[in-house]
Amino acid sequence: MQEQVKALFTESIQAQIAAGEVLPSVLETASLSIAQTLINGRKLLCCGAASCHMLSDHFAALLVNHFETERPCLPAVSLSSHALNLSPAGSSQPSRDIFARQIKALGEQGDLLLAIAINGNEKNVVSAVEAALTKDMTVIVLVGDDGGELAGLLSASDVEIRVPAKRPSRILESHLVNIHCLTELVDMTLFPQEES
Repeated sequence: MQEQVKALFTESIQAQIAAGEVLPSVLETASLSIAQTLINGRKLLCCGAASCHMLSDHFAALLVNHFETERPCLPAVSLSSHALNLSPAGSSQPSRDIFARQIKALGEQGDLLLAIAINGNEKNVVSAVEAALTKDMTVIVLVGDDGGELAGLLSASDVEIRVPAKRPSRILESHLVNIHCLTELVDMTLFPQEES
């Protein structure tokens, strides 16, 4: 079993190295898009597919609170994934439009949606991106594999951060690193620190 554990760590490290080779440019572009949205006085809405929703919550919390350096609060909301709170009265079925409905209610032109998925075919995230695009919001998608349906929805002003991996666990791990990169780059852009 210990050899399997070592193999899992090695696989994870190799996935991060591969991501580190292909993602710096898109992470920079995404962070500048987020910073510009905030400079313009707009807000970020975040959502994630079932296995990624914790990352949506985490990213919004990092912006509202702070990452590693104290700074003013930034306007970010993680959309609710609690179907019972958002389903029509009498329905116990989660809606594939659970995020899209919140975007229709809360999103405004100039806002930014950060959507997190594993393979890009998760229906609730696809619907969220479609809703954001109809509101003329900028979209940043974190996804893996081949990008799925999400890849075909994005325009030149949107950003796709596609992890070069197929295994869901490796994609999820890379999404966390990418979220921390984005937060640090946004902080550096909006609140530059003098070198000591």
